[in-house]
Amino acid sequence: MAETVDTPTAILASAAASLREHTFDDISYRTLGDAVGVSERTIYRQFPTRSHLLESLAQWIEETEFPLPAFVTIPQFQSAVRERFVRFDASPAFAFVCARAASISPTGDSEPTFLTRTIEAMLQTSYPTLDARDLRRAAATLRYFSSAQFWARMRTGFDMGAPEIAEVFDRMVGQALGRLPSVTRTAN
Repeated sequence: MAETVDTPTAILASAAASLREHTFDDISYRTLGDAVGVSERTIYRQFPTRSHLLESLAQWIEETEFPLPAFVTIPQFQSAVRERFVRFDASPAFAFVCARAASISPTGDSEPTFLTRTIEAMLQTSYPTLDARDLRRAAATLRYFSSAQFWARMRTGFDMGAPEIAEVFDRMVGQALGRLPSVTRTAN
């Protein structure tokens, strides 16, 4: 039996497929509607503006193409991000859409993402004495340096590939964590 796909997911999958041949700006609602078999009006109902479409497409791409492997420790996080940078290099059109979406004002809820909550949990374990403000700041810093937006800036601004970007990422993580209050660990 064939698996049914909801309309928004079908639209996002079609938009992602179109990115293999066109830029995001060249993908029209009419073309998406034709590809999915729905009216252009249906596309507008699902994604009222191009910003809504861009943000949803980037989130869908992040979840399907660039998920981070599970991590609990800071070295695991760094390893997961380095792998992600390699995947960004392999699919730059997708990575640039994710980077572009990060630079627009959010159209949806401003609830912390799963990645942000995971980074915060990792930091709480490694730095249990951090207050809430410093925890949020450190998590936001690590989130940015692990993002497609950071990758895109390094790629376009400095013509770097994944290995060089990973080196910069590792240095930035070291600097960010080096500024956190040191913790004396007790044996369990």
